[in-house]
Amino acid sequence: MPVQPTYPGVYIEELPSGVRTITGVATSITAFVGYTARGLDHRASRILSFADFERAFGGLAADSEVSYAVQQFFTNGGSQAYVVRVPKNDAVAGKITLKDSDQGGSKQALTVTALSKGAWANNVIVDVDYGAVGSDAKAFNLTITDRSTNTTEVFSNVTMDSTKTNYVVAVVNHADNGSQLVSVAVPDATAGRPMETGTVGGDIDLSQIKNDKTYTLKISSDVPSGAINNVDCTFIAPGEPIPSSIAGVCRLLETKVNLKLQATLPGASIRCVPSASGKGVRINALFPPELVSGALDAKITFSAGAPDDAAATLKLTAGVKSANVAHYWVGQGRAALAQTGAVLGLDGTKLPLTADLIGSPSLFTGIYALDKVDLFNILCIPDATRSAPGNPNALDSAVDPNSIFGAAMMFCKQKRAFLLVDSPPNVADVSSGVDWISSGLTVHDLNGAAYFPRLKLADPLNNYQLRQFAPCGVVAGLYARTDVARGVWKAPAGTEAKLSGVQGLAYTLTDGENGVLNPLGLNCFRTFPVYGTVSWGARTLVGSDAEASEWKYVPVRRLALFLEESLYRGTQWVVFEPNDEPLWAQIRLNLGAFMHNLFRQGAFQGTTPKEAYFVKCDKETTTQNDINLGIVNIVVGFAPLKPAEFVIIKLQQMAGQIAT
Repeated sequence: MPVQPTYPGVYIEELPSGVRTITGVATSITAFVGYTARGLDHRASRILSFADFERAFGGLAADSEVSYAVQQFFTNGGSQAYVVRVPKNDAVAGKITLKDSDQGGSKQALTVTALSKGAWANNVIVDVDYGAVGSDAKAFNLTITDRSTNTTEVFSNVTMDSTKTNYVVAVVNHADNGSQLVSVAVPDATAGRPMETGTVGGDIDLSQIKNDKTYTLKISSDVPSGAINNVDCTFIAPGEPIPSSIAGVCRLLETKVNLKLQATLPGASIRCVPSASGKGVRINALFPPELVSGALDAKITFSAGAPDDAAATLKLTAGVKSANVAHYWVGQGRAALAQTGAVLGLDGTKLPLTADLIGSPSLFTGIYALDKVDLFNILCIPDATRSAPGNPNALDSAVDPNSIFGAAMMFCKQKRAFLLVDSPPNVADVSSGVDWISSGLTVHDLNGAAYFPRLKLADPLNNYQLRQFAPCGVVAGLYARTDVARGVWKAPAGTEAKLSGVQGLAYTLTDGENGVLNPLGLNCFRTFPVYGTVSWGARTLVGSDAEASEWKYVPVRRLALFLEESLYRGTQWVVFEPNDEPLWAQIRLNLGAFMHNLFRQGAFQGTTPKEAYFVKCDKETTTQNDINLGIVNIVVGFAPLKPAEFVIIKLQQMAGQIAT
């Protein structure tokens, strides 16, 4: 605040300098759209390594072009990406409905549905318990576990009461802090809370347990094989220590029963914890599906043993509070138990179709899932040119590359991003390459580049045999590596642009053949001695010689996109400022400082700032009429560096010198 002098003396007042630093945005954040083995459907997920991709999307899959493209991206220098999973066209999301407990299981309490389609959901188990939920008779704890990745989500003290802030639907389905595995719905608002999983006993009187008796119980389960049927188990033998607490009872019961189960059915086990009252026990069994088919949701029961009835003492006989399934298994429930409406998760057989990959702008599906991403710079859609099943040299008839790339290009222009266009597998030689880039490819815009031929890399899923791939993942990684090492203004091509992991090309070009395709704007890959396989072209889709476009070269266009995005974000503070010379001076100062920093890094032509760039914002760019309309006009110009695409060396033989 301005100082108000009231006494004789010296006053200190700090004045703003008007300097607002503009930070350059990232240039190589790459978005991948297509089918993956698992992961959230139509949601852009950020990954920083291929290990992240393996955890979130299941890693490499033979029918997932995106999985290989992401691996190739990180292998070639990429560091940050977004992945949008598009499920197979006929995939099914696993689902199950839990019955209520308060009204005898007559109503449907909670429907649990996998967030993404596919068989992965058949490994998700759901547990319900009532521990430490207070006095709310509709409250419970919900635990979601993905057994394939050992991921566990716990939602404590949620309720069926929709008027409360801990309403189960609001908590589990929360966009930011909710489940990353499932969504839930309440089919019947009058239903009670879901029935607890496992076998829950009544309150135990510890004083009734003596150390001079043998306590025996019989263990049974409804596993289809009948392997566990009235198996005798000794709980306490004479002279053994007697548990002094319910927690001690749980530990002892878990130990004794698991020893017996391991001998009867290796891999089967129970987990025992105090019940909600704290005076009894709650037992959950786990029967591995790989050992006993169909026993995923089997329940375990206890009956009287001999000579003394431990089950009765532990309140685990037929009069127990509840004997439910061990776990609710998404997609695999049995109607006879406290669950219904099971829908098995299926991967499907039909890879995403053209419409699936494009998606819907209103529903944020397909490529439009990226609309919720703050920033991405490069877009790859390897599924757009995937090979036909069983024929690596033919295009899959289920996809139309022109429709997909056309929609993607329009989206990229809105997001100031760059599209990498892969040549289809049937473009296998120079003549077909000429036909494709000249007339077959209908996408023609400055925010993209096309590459030929397809690349051969080792396939880890097929004994490292060579397989043809769309090049977009490799090229995106090359862009990222070049940006870090040299800057976005350096062409991602040349002898430095080695393609890591590439062991061959679908077609080997000669200099003359390269000379046919390059003037048409089709970037080629070449293999040279010593250097190996490199990118040998840096033209945009409008880079043909006939067009003479000012956006002929990839680095020039990508530098412009970088400047546009950086200046757009760096001038947000200008909005609603007084539109006059003081503001214009600040704009010139801040934008000029940003451009000068790039000049010092070698981003522009020229030996002086005046030759390299200019920033103009004054009464000439912004007239009084503009001011009246609330407009401030800023003009930024730059002299781009263009790649030395052709190096011409002239040799002349010197004539013999005549002595004088």
